[in-house]
Amino acid sequence: MLTTKQPLAMVRTLGLAIVATVGLASCATYDDEFATINSRLDQLDTKVQGAAQSAEAANQSAQQANQRLDSIESRVQALEAAPKRKPRG
Repeated sequence: MLTTKQPLAMVRTLGLAIVATVGLASCATYDDEFATINSRLDQLDTKVQGAAQSAEAANQSAQQANQRLDSIESRVQALEAAPKRKPRG
């Protein structure tokens, strides 16, 4: 009985070693996937920064346009409030 348990134990040990080797070897492929993910994140970060800059520029342009409109509105109100002139003739 002792002779049959020893080869079985050796087979189990070798099987465990093979499974561990294959498992550890597959972990090495994650480095490439992490590099790809990091690259995509960098690209997204660049796009987000560009969008934020564009939004800030649009906001400044809108503020300037609002200032111009406010200026024109005060002129229009002044003209509307002025006494009407009688036409010549």
